[in-house]
Amino acid sequence: MLRQTFRIASASKVSPSIVAQHRIHKMNNWLGARVNVGGLGVPSIKGFMMSTTAASNNAVEADVLHRKHLSSRTFILNRPKALNALNLSMVRNMTPQLQAWDASDLCKVIVIKGAGGKAFCAGGDVRQVVELAGANMHDQALEFFAEEYKLNHMIATLKTPFVAILDGITMGGGVGLSVHAPFRIATEKTLFAMPETNIGLFPDVGGSFFLPRLDGETGTYLGLVGTRLKGIDTVFAGIATHYVPSERLAALEERLSELETDNHDVINMAIEDFVSEPKHDHKYALSEDREAIDRCFRFDTIEEILAALEKEHTQFGADTVKSLRTMSPTSLKVTLQQIREGANLGIADCFRMELQLARQFLSGHDFAEGVKALLIEKTLKPQWDPATVEDVDREQILGIYFRNMPLQTLSLSNDVTWREYPYRRYALPSEDEIRKIVTGETHGSGPLQLTTGEVVDVCVKKSGGKIGVREKVTEVLSRKVTNGPEGELKWINYSPTTHS
Repeated sequence: MLRQTFRIASASKVSPSIVAQHRIHKMNNWLGARVNVGGLGVPSIKGFMMSTTAASNNAVEADVLHRKHLSSRTFILNRPKALNALNLSMVRNMTPQLQAWDASDLCKVIVIKGAGGKAFCAGGDVRQVVELAGANMHDQALEFFAEEYKLNHMIATLKTPFVAILDGITMGGGVGLSVHAPFRIATEKTLFAMPETNIGLFPDVGGSFFLPRLDGETGTYLGLVGTRLKGIDTVFAGIATHYVPSERLAALEERLSELETDNHDVINMAIEDFVSEPKHDHKYALSEDREAIDRCFRFDTIEEILAALEKEHTQFGADTVKSLRTMSPTSLKVTLQQIREGANLGIADCFRMELQLARQFLSGHDFAEGVKALLIEKTLKPQWDPATVEDVDREQILGIYFRNMPLQTLSLSNDVTWREYPYRRYALPSEDEIRKIVTGETHGSGPLQLTTGEVVDVCVKKSGGKIGVREKVTEVLSRKVTNGPEGELKWINYSPTTHS
């Protein structure tokens, strides 16, 4: 999985071409503003460079293609041989165009998808980042993260509806380009994961915001273990909002381009027309282990999580302990704290926190070691330092990575922030939304003593008949409610922990 997700060369030295590209970019930024030198009408160097780049693209296709069709605008990630892995060039390609489209009255919907049929985006192409860091050019290496997070935040806060089509592998950087959008379309080829702890990194691109807002401790589990989810299971988990078979995508894109409004509800209804019903025998991949996930991953230390998993005395518990023991101990402890911190932060501050974490990881040992062992030399035996979870001091982690952080270091395109996704309603109902209906906290849920069938009906009605609601609510109720003394439903809560 990681060999597909990250394409990284040796971190021991930086290639001359990377240094040259960085210097050219800096020079172009400086010279680009020097237009009409001396009032003589001399064209800017920046303009000249842009025109020659455009000319060269006639022979070599851009790594991100732009398409305009009627009222829709589309980004096509165009590095299929690299599984559309995201690099700095692609980020710089999309950012100004996204701003322009968002400001255009002619653009009613923005779509992003991947070329090649195998991947939406298989992660961040961190080869250049690791090379620069290996040459002690940490500020330059950090530019990728800073500009990537700025783009992620821009996608999250757009006024124009944004539709991400996750038709294939969607990991790491690809998650950042999609998960914060109001509409995330999964297909039968969708493969989601956040596998960063396995190479000594942490789940960034806004992982500190979206992971703690998934059901129960699902986000903690996915962020620490890097477990894969496929197809419609990403919808049940809350990662995707709709499930559309890939054979229907072309027709869906055409329908979106015909819309003459940028109203999100209208966009949602158009997408719903192409959604497929879950197979009648489909079982959510995490369903069998969801109770154990909530029991074990609710703790605030990795040591407690490992102990709880061992007490399960199940195959799931044993397999998960084995997986966690292979990860970078530092990454695990930072990731757990990152998720707990992010639960109480707005989305803008989550990105600011992650930039500070990235800065520290670029200066640390485990990121370079994980890349070398898993992706370059492929020994698959990284020598983490510290070597075990027990050797990593939590107070030291808090002091180095989290305390007294300068959250103002990330320059964003706008000041918009929020603590909950504003378009959450387009996904299946969360467990918390279902809980409020069971307990009577939600207006319109009726009398407190609802039956299971009545709760399902209320949820389906509130969603407007959204496909998948009945199946998800039924699955949640099967493990989260019990019958009271008079037959009423009682919601099952686990003992509170310090972060709740």
